[in-house]
Amino acid sequence: MKQISGGVCAAKGFTANGIRCGIRKNKTKRDISLIYSEKLGTAAAVYTKNLVKGAPLTVTKNNISDGCAQAMICNSGNANTCNANGIEIANETCALLAKEATSQGYPLKASDVIVASTGVIGQPLDITPIADGMSELVKGLGDNCDLACEGIMTTDTKKKEIAVSFEVGGVECRIGGIAKGSGMIHPNMATMLVFVTTDCAISSEMLKKALSTDVVDSFNMISVDGDTSTNDMVSIIANGMAGNKEISAEGKDFDSFCEALHYVTAYLCRSIAADGEGATKLLECVVKGANDDNTARIVAKSVICSSLFKAAMFGADANWGRVLCAIGYSGADVDVTKVSVSFKSDKGEILVCQNGAGVDFSEDLAKEILLENEIQILIGLGDGNGSAVAWGCDLTYDYVKINGDYRT
Repeated sequence: MKQISGGVCAAKGFTANGIRCGIRKNKTKRDISLIYSEKLGTAAAVYTKNLVKGAPLTVTKNNISDGCAQAMICNSGNANTCNANGIEIANETCALLAKEATSQGYPLKASDVIVASTGVIGQPLDITPIADGMSELVKGLGDNCDLACEGIMTTDTKKKEIAVSFEVGGVECRIGGIAKGSGMIHPNMATMLVFVTTDCAISSEMLKKALSTDVVDSFNMISVDGDTSTNDMVSIIANGMAGNKEISAEGKDFDSFCEALHYVTAYLCRSIAADGEGATKLLECVVKGANDDNTARIVAKSVICSSLFKAAMFGADANWGRVLCAIGYSGADVDVTKVSVSFKSDKGEILVCQNGAGVDFSEDLAKEILLENEIQILIGLGDGNGSAVAWGCDLTYDYVKINGDYRT
């Protein structure tokens, strides 16, 4: 497996585009993106567990109930959530796309579209700019992953894209993804949207299994601010154009696919956490020695969700007591007298707690380590072989500034 360029356009048969159609108030930002596959593919998606769900999620779930999809479309600037006509708008978006794509030589059915929206909740979404921009959006389809990345961004400051090549049965396959997410990130499958494409041939059942298994240790292990969005969705289309024998059961080929998928999703997780609203540091909490993996997940997520700990990381303060505190209220079955904590970055590693108690350490070295923009929190529980990784970011003044006037 190796990392390659191209993002969602790296896999055979996929093209993309992103334009400004006029949904957003900002006249300089793209606000709608499209990903298209030459062939109808198998599809899968996971959705937010928030009881309030964006209308596009309902439409997407219905559209891919047959396990198939051929295109993905997403607008930014408006979440199309809590709107009386939200379902109608999402369905009309799919219909407009199918009609325009087919007329331009890109055969497509409305029922084969994955549709998504991101932005302000509770604001009516006018279909007019989407309809007016559809011809330009389709016409510009090409090797334009960067433009598609831009079209799905809201408060994101950086594009998030990745692609890898891997082998299945001796055949080269590719998988790529793009993501948006900066605030309202606390997935529990924020506003987090992820679109993944692959030319690997894999049945819809195995694709669903791979994705639903992966998110447990990828997107469900991110938190920027503890808010689970109404519009979280991770979706994938596999068009089979690589030419490998279809993966229809567990085994070596399925494992290879899952490994490549996780490489892509973990990369996007880190990118989302690092680009948290107002963030200056990526926090990666690595937990080992738990009774089981789920215990490790609970501990890791609790630490990176702690506002007090996140604030300490912003100030480069080695306040390890806040780590122990977060472990203590996590609900995990942990013997706190066995816990060890270290901080690590490119400047080195320092042990700050052992057997649940503080140890002598250099505050100056700790400060130097914590001033880096990527910090690892290494936690040992001393109980077993369970492990997990969670990603988050520091809590800064700018987070409040961004969200204090987000709607206006």
